[in-house]
Amino acid sequence: MLPTATIGPYTLPNSLIVAPMAGVTDRPFRLLCRRMGAGLAVSEMVIADSKLWHTRKSRTRMNHDGEPEPRSVQIAGGDPDMLANAARLNAESGAQIIDINMGCPAKKVCNKAAGSALMKDEALVRDILEAVVASVDIPVTLKMRTGWDRDHRNAPLIARMAEDAGIKALAVHGRTRADAYKGEAEYDTIAAVKEQVSIPVFANGDICSAEKAHQVLRHTGADGLLIGRGAQGRPWIFREIQHFLETGEHLAEPPVEEVEAILLEHLDALHDFYGMPMGVRIARKHVGWYLQSHDEDKLFRKRFNAIDDPLEQAESIQQYFASIRNGEVFAA
Repeated sequence: MLPTATIGPYTLPNSLIVAPMAGVTDRPFRLLCRRMGAGLAVSEMVIADSKLWHTRKSRTRMNHDGEPEPRSVQIAGGDPDMLANAARLNAESGAQIIDINMGCPAKKVCNKAAGSALMKDEALVRDILEAVVASVDIPVTLKMRTGWDRDHRNAPLIARMAEDAGIKALAVHGRTRADAYKGEAEYDTIAAVKEQVSIPVFANGDICSAEKAHQVLRHTGADGLLIGRGAQGRPWIFREIQHFLETGEHLAEPPVEEVEAILLEHLDALHDFYGMPMGVRIARKHVGWYLQSHDEDKLFRKRFNAIDDPLEQAESIQQYFASIRNGEVFAA
């Protein structure tokens, strides 16, 4: 059975959350995943330094027009005062949940003592948590990893610290900072975190099927799941997981006509949201994810990546799916 989850005053429609992913979980993707069954979608991380918010990247990341409540915004940085100010400003701009990033392993983030690098400095973590919670009157959540490296899995300690500071929910990725995305996620540490705190805990890492979602929930006892890479090119994974957890049965793969419609809708939303030329460029990686298990020789994607016109992109997708309906088998 799919557990319910509450974050502060918000009871989510379900406990399946779109994990924040830089360059992926923009507004078009968040809206699509919510429509496909996600209970919440967290924004791409916004840098804490508000002096940098004038850039186009920051403006698009902070655009939440038309999004259903609650709207969750992730902030990243290493200075307590700067993060507190970022939380305040985002709350004033319509954020209803603030999520602190201590999970990103990217070097360009960690080299600035942000993301998962923060887990190495537990005193700084405490200062950040207390400062951000005190700065806003909306729920603050925390996303982290299991630890700095495999010899220092301090997530249970930081989880207790977070609950004491007033954090309303935790998401834990089953890898350390040193692991980056290598190897397989481990869930024992997430289970240990769940045992240590009474606030909701969401498990994250390598959840790419309904069966895996069921296994992770059973193993960890988590209150819900944070799904990232498993949703890239498969936004319908949320309804698949929900159906399996509620019925024990697999939902049929979406028919080729629906996949085409979803992809065309996604392309149109990206073109509209970003304009030219960014919309066309960003569409390319999403098309690659949608087709990665079918267009194995990548011949179509190579042709698609050379297209610079929105209408031509849409027409090429329609032609591609027409060829599939004319005899090929689609395996999304």
